[in-house]
Amino acid sequence: MEEKNFFDKVYEVAQQIPYGRVTSYGAIAKYLGAARSARMVGWAMNNSLTKDVPAHRVVNRVGLLTGKQHFDGTNLMQQLLENEGIQVENNQIIDFQKHFWDPGKELESFY
Repeated sequence: MEEKNFFDKVYEVAQQIPYGRVTSYGAIAKYLGAARSARMVGWAMNNSLTKDVPAHRVVNRVGLLTGKQHFDGTNLMQQLLENEGIQVENNQIIDFQKHFWDPGKELESFY
């Protein structure tokens, strides 16, 4: 069996983020046992737009839409989140903790 690369592992976690919830680059990195690799998770999200990955649900640690420039259209990331009931103002998620999904608490450890 072929070992998955880091990006593929990131995509597997991101695909499990529930509708109407968000997580952070750092939370995914920590879950994967690479707590200092939040930037690598960001790179994975930047390269995920051709895959079936809800990249719009991954934001920075304070709820800022830091990856929005990688989506087609000026406000597509915000629109996708708002369609899921997440309010965004000035590129930041309102009530971020209420919507935050922590893979370390929500998923079984499989890495």
